[in-house]
Amino acid sequence: METLSRLVETRRSTRAPFDPGRPIADRDLRHVLEAARWAPTPHNMQNFEIIVVDDQDVLKAIGDITSRVTLRFLKENYQQLSFSVGELRQKKTGLLSTWFPKEWRNADTLEEACRKAKPTPVAETLQGSPMLLVVISDSRKGAPDSPGDVLGILGLGCVMENMWLMAHSLGISFHIMSEFGEDPVEKVAKRILNVPEYMKVAYACRLGYPLHASKPGRELRVRRDVEEFTHQNRFGERIRGRTK
Repeated sequence: METLSRLVETRRSTRAPFDPGRPIADRDLRHVLEAARWAPTPHNMQNFEIIVVDDQDVLKAIGDITSRVTLRFLKENYQQLSFSVGELRQKKTGLLSTWFPKEWRNADTLEEACRKAKPTPVAETLQGSPMLLVVISDSRKGAPDSPGDVLGILGLGCVMENMWLMAHSLGISFHIMSEFGEDPVEKVAKRILNVPEYMKVAYACRLGYPLHASKPGRELRVRRDVEEFTHQNRFGERIRGRTK
């Protein structure tokens, strides 16, 4: 129990550059994929396929795909940002604004930031990773009795968490690349990876070993206390008689 708790608490998203000369061992990859295999999915439908990308030419082709930040992306992200360590500690949710490029943070309006943003290659997020796992699902299918396929999406999330925790237990860093789920990145990536039209890219995750430690201050991690998000019997009635 202590080992699992420690894994859960220390798991994190690693945004640092990875060492392209240090590949993921086959045995470790197998452990990660086995963890995905045993992830819970609705009705045991196992609604996922995983493409392991470790060929350098394919990784380069994917890295050359460009994407442009959207106004929606900026608006949704700004809602989660704190502009000081003190603010982040108080809110206990979200991220420090230093994760955003300076030209975005210094713009007078989000519209201006969107105009200033230049198309960026996926390589800037891939950052030398020797391996990419692309998780796809069949868009023609959905979990039974689940409007919007909410349960199916939860299953894909369970696959992600299982792989993430296993990778972390093996000392492998893990980072979700969300841009793969949207055009034009998804469309081009599907063509490069020969993914059928009816399949949808849920997400991609890069695996590897960081070249260096993250910059001081950027590793601040905050979470609400259990008492702040737990209700007992009825919404609004805080859990009682419990210790942290």
